[in-house]
Amino acid sequence: MFSASAAQAQPCDRECLRGMITKYVEALVAHSPQSLPLAPNVRFTEDSRELPLGEGVWKTVTRAGSFRQDYLDVRRGIAASHVELHEEGAQLLYSVVLRIADQKITGIETLTSRVTPTSKFRPDSLGKPLRKMNDPVPADKRMSREELIRVALTYTEGLRIGSFADVTPFARDAYRVENGMFIAGEGCPRASCPGLYTQRVILHPGVVASVAAVDEEMGIVLLWMNFGYTNSYGPNNALVTFEAFKIWGGEIQAVNAFFRIMPLETPRFWPSAR
Repeated sequence: MFSASAAQAQPCDRECLRGMITKYVEALVAHSPQSLPLAPNVRFTEDSRELPLGEGVWKTVTRAGSFRQDYLDVRRGIAASHVELHEEGAQLLYSVVLRIADQKITGIETLTSRVTPTSKFRPDSLGKPLRKMNDPVPADKRMSREELIRVALTYTEGLRIGSFADVTPFARDAYRVENGMFIAGEGCPRASCPGLYTQRVILHPGVVASVAAVDEEMGIVLLWMNFGYTNSYGPNNALVTFEAFKIWGGEIQAVNAFFRIMPLETPRFWPSAR
C-alpha cells in the first residue's frame, strides 16, 4: 500500500525541469530567492563554496543574456544549464545545476566565470544556439545512459594522456566551444581553428570528473571536472569546468564548456548523477 507521502509526490518531467531553470534565472535577476519553489533545507553552493541562498552572484547580477543551453535529467530530477548573465561591467558565464524533488528545489550548484573588457579571451559563439546541441538524436543512433557516460569520459582520458587521437571518438564535423569561444573542430567563425585530433593538448594526469547530469532524451552528458595540476593555470591552480558532450552513434558531436581557474584542491561537494 502506498504511503501518503508517496501518493502526493509529484514527478518533474522535461517541461517541469525546463521551467525550474526559467524560474531560477528570473528569480536571480530579480534578486528574489524567496520566489522560488524551495525545499525547507535547500542547499546552495557557488564556486564550490556553501553560501546562504541570496548571497554571491545573487547580489550582483543585473540581467540575463540571450544564450542558454539546458541539460535535463528526468531520471535523476536534475535541471542544469549554461546561461549567459550580466552584472555591472562583466558578462557572466554561469553554470547551474538544480536538484528537484516533489517539484521543489532541494539543491543548487553553480559556477561563475566573468568576462570583462580586459579579458584576453572573449566569446564569439554565444549569439545563437550552438550547432547540433539541440538536434534530436537520430532514432538509429540512440544510446543508453551508461553508454553516453562511457563515451563522455573518454574525453577525460584524452586529457589525462595529452591526446584525443586514440581514445576519444569525435564525429567528423564535431567541434568544441569553451567559455563561449570556438576553440577547435568544424565550423570555426575565424579564419582557422585546429582540428580536434590535431590540436595541442596539455597533459592532465590529475584530472577528476564527476557526472553532473545526463540528458538521455537529447544525448548529452554534463561533467564537472577539475583538470588538476598542469603548471598552466598559475601556482596551485586548476581549471574547474562544467562541460557538456552531445553524443550519438558512439561519437561526440559537440562540446560546450563554461569554466574558471580555481585553487588546485577545489572539490565538487555534490554526489555524482551517474
